[in-house]
Amino acid sequence: MAFEWKERYKLGNEEVDKQHRKLFEIGARAYELTRLDNAYDRYDDIMEVLRELLDYAQYHFRYEESFMEKHNFEHLTHHASEHNYFVAKVKSLLTRDIDDEQEQTLLEITDFLSEWVSTHIMFEDRKYTVLFQKF
Repeated sequence: MAFEWKERYKLGNEEVDKQHRKLFEIGARAYELTRLDNAYDRYDDIMEVLRELLDYAQYHFRYEESFMEKHNFEHLTHHASEHNYFVAKVKSLLTRDIDDEQEQTLLEITDFLSEWVSTHIMFEDRKYTVLFQKF
């Protein structure tokens, strides 16, 4: 199943792992929308998923960045710029007229989110796990 949480995504901090699982849950909801009959109007559901994704991602990113800042993480600027890119992407989807492009938008959301969570968590977030061991 797409957006299934796997042990390899765990970073070793209970709160961060819980927040990452929530992002997977939102992604799973977006994926489920792709599986609906194309005749079904999914506009409201898509917008709801996008708004929740934006709100939760911003909450999660603030949490991570605050933790990194508190512990003087040397790659904070780069990490924050990746977060900013994610937020800008989701905002661009929210402001786009998707009514006639629902299927395309859902595929874009799920592809983007799938790529993001797997690469960002596995590579970028792993860089700050050393902070968990220090504190």
